[in-house]
Amino acid sequence: MLQVARRGALSLGESLPVVRAFAHSRLSSEGEGLDRDGRPDLYYTIFALALLQALDEAVPFGVVRERLLGFGSGGALDFVHLGALARCWAVVGAPPKEIALGILEKVESYRTDNGGFDGEAGAASGTAYGGFVALGSYQDLGVQLPDPLRLVQSLKFLETRDGAWGNVPGLRVGSTNASAAAVTLLHQLEMPIHEAAGSWLLSQMHPAGGFLAMPLAPIPDLLSTATALHALSCLEVELGAVAKERCLDFLDSLWTAQGGFHGHWADDHLDAEYTFYGLLALGHLL
Repeated sequence: MLQVARRGALSLGESLPVVRAFAHSRLSSEGEGLDRDGRPDLYYTIFALALLQALDEAVPFGVVRERLLGFGSGGALDFVHLGALARCWAVVGAPPKEIALGILEKVESYRTDNGGFDGEAGAASGTAYGGFVALGSYQDLGVQLPDPLRLVQSLKFLETRDGAWGNVPGLRVGSTNASAAAVTLLHQLEMPIHEAAGSWLLSQMHPAGGFLAMPLAPIPDLLSTATALHALSCLEVELGAVAKERCLDFLDSLWTAQGGFHGHWADDHLDAEYTFYGLLALGHLL
């Protein structure tokens, strides 16, 4: 994803300086990313650091590392922020071994009865997003995921009748982000993926460009667009020239001269997360 976002950054041209300035503004002097309200948040640190990397800007490794050490093994963090802690360590260098093992021990505590992962400890069934966070945590800390086939099997419970995936079992209609997460997981674990997944993802493209979060969503959004494009790349499914041009027009409609991307047409805020997704989507379209 970072390699693709770097490719997207190369297309910024004269806009590159303002994007770089925006990226630096999203990381506090204490080494933690800022959320939409300007408050430090470990989740947003993922994207603040990723933006700097994609733009080939210097990352303040020492400051960030010191901030991460303050979280220890993440005992006070929820599942999503635990995954964020692992991701941030992957940027600034391996943590002390006891911290890495402590993080993964807690990640494993979110394993579900059916072999997946869910943000609520003790859940019976995993979610596609939970599996994505868990696998990423193990990869970021350089440890093999235990029982990867159990994670693959858990995705079967999330398959929907329309040939996609949802985030909980029993849904009739799939969602773009859950399907993209499932495709990415299966691709990372080198498992076969039915070609129908690519067709379903392509069908979520809005006539004006961009991708819908689910079939009945009223407007496309940047997160769904970036994840769909990334999953389609994993599947080696090409967009036609017209579809690419429409998606580029959609991205242009979300761009702001402040150096960031809005999440969708009704979004008035800017943050590092959606700006990274903007670069990711650009990289896949160019």
